[in-house]
Amino acid sequence: MTHGSFRLPRHLMINSVERVALANWLLVWVGLANLGFIALYPVGFPSRGLHIVVIGLLGIIVRGMPVNVQAIAFVVGLAYAAVSVVSNLFNLPIYSLSQSVKFMDDLNLLNSREYMALGLGSLGLIVVACLALRRPSNFTDWRATLLALCVVASAALADAYVANDLPGHYKRFPSEDAPFSSALTTSAFLPTEVGPPRHLLLVMVESLGLPTENAELQRLIFARYNDPAVRSRFDVSTGVTTYYGSTTAGEIRELCGRWGEYHDLVDRRDANCVPARLARQGFETSAYHSFAGEFFERNRWYRNIGFDNQFFRSDLIKGGAKECGGVFEGACDRDVPRQLAQRLKFADRPQFIYWLTVNTHLPVPERNNLGTEDCARISPKLAAEFPMICRQVAIWDAIDRAIAKEAIAADFPPTDILIVGDHIPPYLHRKSRAQFAPDMVPWLLLKWRGV
Repeated sequence: MTHGSFRLPRHLMINSVERVALANWLLVWVGLANLGFIALYPVGFPSRGLHIVVIGLLGIIVRGMPVNVQAIAFVVGLAYAAVSVVSNLFNLPIYSLSQSVKFMDDLNLLNSREYMALGLGSLGLIVVACLALRRPSNFTDWRATLLALCVVASAALADAYVANDLPGHYKRFPSEDAPFSSALTTSAFLPTEVGPPRHLLLVMVESLGLPTENAELQRLIFARYNDPAVRSRFDVSTGVTTYYGSTTAGEIRELCGRWGEYHDLVDRRDANCVPARLARQGFETSAYHSFAGEFFERNRWYRNIGFDNQFFRSDLIKGGAKECGGVFEGACDRDVPRQLAQRLKFADRPQFIYWLTVNTHLPVPERNNLGTEDCARISPKLAAEFPMICRQVAIWDAIDRAIAKEAIAADFPPTDILIVGDHIPPYLHRKSRAQFAPDMVPWLLLKWRGV
């Protein structure tokens, strides 16, 4: 040893063969396994330290196994991480997400450049990883194993530091003691025994979030209901309510008055849900949804919570609605209020109508008959700064315009109308997501007071 040089003690040194194997292993199980997620860090992402650790441990377990076994393990680990991230991003429980796989035929992912890019990128990553797995990576030295574990742990800690800067926006699932609230419970929408019953229309708007510290968004949300013609016929009030989970959780929140999901309602009835209670009071109950009834089995559990009638995408299109595209190809939401109004006008008894929209489900494209090609007409500022939010607002505005048009018609019958969001718009883009409250959605009540 020359003067001033430093060498590790022999018992701490890893030989060259082990170093090469460790480097090859790190390339696949730390580098490639996380590369796709790391590429999205500048955009925004929920933290995923647990996934990094799980995939790393999986890689250590299979490192001496045949290449095809290692390849399968890599794909399984990547799929686990992707499913967990999507679950946290969309606030969708993993069980619900796994159940949604059987409905993939109802989605058109080719209508989303974002999904296509993610799909092709993931496929390319898997191909590169499978080629890299052919290189020797079966290190056996305990020191190499310890170093591998240290690198995995460091990557997980780095992820926690880099990714999680939007507290409260991800993994929004209720605890057992979470206090309950809903638009129905806070808005005085449901009828009392005082006075004759009026028709009731409940509209749940896909991804309608509560703007925070964005004056332009705050100005545009529910702007159509500032029309003097609307306010001459309705008392208008607004508010907010807590949300957890995704769309189906929002439906259970408003329709059944509790936190939860729909799974236990597929094969059993719940007489305490709002449609069933109103049916016992003499209301005819009808559910409308602009997408397929089979999606999340709504054609089964809607009936079990008390809806007499159900109308889905094909029914609405037969009724005159045009077809709108996107990932969720459904009836055009802007065409549905006319059909709702027709049902109200010709009813011979009080109606409770529930309508779930679909066109603003993310991602919202600039085509497919959605009316989003020139959202600058709605807001040049949003079009320049947040183009996809602008496209969402354009569709929300078209829905509100269509509702207001029917509500102020001379022959529109006495009806109370409650409009509420289901959940925050689940943007991957961090800055877009931050334009909305992480835990609240808005509602607006039009309380009939006549002309």
